[in-house]
Amino acid sequence: MVRLRAEGIVEIRARHGMRVLPVSADDMREIYEVLTSLEATAAGLVARRGIAKEALVSLNMAVANMDAALDRDDLEAWAQADESFHRTLINSCGNRRIIQTVDQFWSQAHRARLLTLRLRPKPTQSNREHAALVRAIAKGDADAAMRLHQEHRERAGRLLTDLLSKLP
Repeated sequence: MVRLRAEGIVEIRARHGMRVLPVSADDMREIYEVLTSLEATAAGLVARRGIAKEALVSLNMAVANMDAALDRDDLEAWAQADESFHRTLINSCGNRRIIQTVDQFWSQAHRARLLTLRLRPKPTQSNREHAALVRAIAKGDADAAMRLHQEHRERAGRLLTDLLSKLP
């Protein structure tokens, strides 16, 4: 619980227990600033160092699963495939500190992403961005991979914080 308090997820009140803190638009802006930087760096590392064949297959499968989910209008399945894509990407970067730090911020962003899943436009652009990133990684183009992932996360962060700022 002390760790969750340090991460800004819960508030501990003396003799009153604990409560889960809401995630504000400002919280999400800060979280996405961190995620954007770290994930773009991870994408560059993956492209520069090379990616295992199995991981590349997993990334492509996640993109195909996201496309199929959108064809069925199944946003929950899309969100699961999206998470699989990002986890595969991060876990392939070869930097344990990036992996650990990103994991901490993902858990904080998860609640807000679920809350806004049905409020956002259909994420077809996100799927195209994922596919472009996979192509850059497969080519070993670290600069393109970093740029594409940074733009992807910046756009997603703006969308999420805009949605959260409109919620009560």
